[in-house]
Amino acid sequence: MKVDLFDFELPNDRIALRPASPRDSARMLVVEGDALRDASVRDLPASLRPGDLLVFNDTRVIPAQLEGRRGDARIGATLHKREGPRRWRAFVRNGRRLRAGDAIDFGQGVIATATDRAEDGSFALDFAGDEPVELLLERAGTMPLPPYIAAKRAIDERDADDYQTMFAAEKGAVAAPTAALHFTPALMESLSAAGIDHTTLTLHVGAGTFLPVKADDTTDHKMHAEWGRIDPATADRMNNVRANGGRVISVGTTSLRLIESACGDDGIVRAFEGDTSIFITPGYRFKGIDGLITNFHLPRSTLFMLVSALMGLEVMQAAYAHAVLSGYRFYSYGDASLLLPTRKD
Repeated sequence: MKVDLFDFELPNDRIALRPASPRDSARMLVVEGDALRDASVRDLPASLRPGDLLVFNDTRVIPAQLEGRRGDARIGATLHKREGPRRWRAFVRNGRRLRAGDAIDFGQGVIATATDRAEDGSFALDFAGDEPVELLLERAGTMPLPPYIAAKRAIDERDADDYQTMFAAEKGAVAAPTAALHFTPALMESLSAAGIDHTTLTLHVGAGTFLPVKADDTTDHKMHAEWGRIDPATADRMNNVRANGGRVISVGTTSLRLIESACGDDGIVRAFEGDTSIFITPGYRFKGIDGLITNFHLPRSTLFMLVSALMGLEVMQAAYAHAVLSGYRFYSYGDASLLLPTRKD
């Protein structure tokens, strides 16, 4: 499909620079079939059904943004995927000043050697020493806010908390699974009281999620791989919910992409551990999920393509037009949408 089909106009002032406070006070656009309804995240218990299962991503964002020097050259690096105990793949700013074998000093005693430049311009960074890389990042790194926020304001101490979900446990992401940022302990209690359960999986979100689609046609776009895991008990739980008439509602596109990667054509989710680079566009047949809670996404992005695949392109174009006119806040710190497609049996 032509990427231009997924473009839309978004006023600059619709980009949220801070999350709603409290988190569950964010607005929520409910899209059910082709019907639109304005609501709040706090309305979720009434918007779902007893027996539904919410699936959260429990990845934890690491301070993966680094600023350093190679001689006189300033080098910025955003880690996006672990490739070994001391090796991370990174997108590099000012990479034209960097060659394989160059050492970068990130300060605080953190030094890495650039190796293995890839076609996309990224480098592998091999960190010196024997301290765990996570400790090095705690010393020298900062929270890797999305570029559309970082370009408008400085990263500060609030972001260390604001950009983590209440489920964050497994370190390794360089971007938050932002749909889950809306959830609070109080909201989880309300959901439980309404008979709506939850479980978690792990997908370490990479910085590739923010890369623009540069191809003219979706068939020419290459997705970056991300590592994920669904354990056998979690897979069984999702399968049992659907077998008993409940719905599996993915909280975030990251959870959705992992579930779909682990699901067979028979609709059975199986245990999974490894990389996924699944790219979902209109025409895809969803196998493992029945709905999605997600934020509002970038024009021409792979994530807007995904929600268009789930609900239909015309439906999502209408939903986003309504969101813009109604003042919904967009992107990582923005408002939410609950997407419930018409079930095709």
